[in-house]
Amino acid sequence: MTEHTEGNRPLHRWYARPVFFVADVHRALHFYVDMLGFVKKWHTADGTGMVCQVDRGECEIILCEDGTRKDRSRLFIELTAEGRRDLQRELAERSVPHSETWWGYDTIQVDDPDGNELLFPDPG
Repeated sequence: MTEHTEGNRPLHRWYARPVFFVADVHRALHFYVDMLGFVKKWHTADGTGMVCQVDRGECEIILCEDGTRKDRSRLFIELTAEGRRDLQRELAERSVPHSETWWGYDTIQVDDPDGNELLFPDPG
C-alpha cells in the first residue's frame, strides 16, 4: 500500500505484528483479554490451537504457544496523553501488576505471565 511519495519515489506503509512466545496460550489469552482489555481476533483450530491473535486499537500481537522457547520480547506501545492516563486507571482497576521505569523518559511497564514486556512511554 503506497502512502506518500518522496520526490518521485513511492514510500510504502510498513506494517509490523510481533509474535510473543508463551508457555500456555490460554493463560496468555486470559491475561491479554481479561486483564489488559484486548480482544481475541482469531485462534487456530477453532479456538483449541496453539496460535492466536489479540488486538486492541491498532496494536496486534500474535501469541504462540511453544514450550521450548524461553526468549522474551519487548514491545513499545505509544498512546496519547489521555490514552496513557486511561491505561493507568484501567491497570489500577483491574489490579494488573505494573511498574514505572525509565527509558530516557517515564514509561509504564507491564510484564505478561511469560515475561514479555509491554512498555508505554510518556508522550509528554
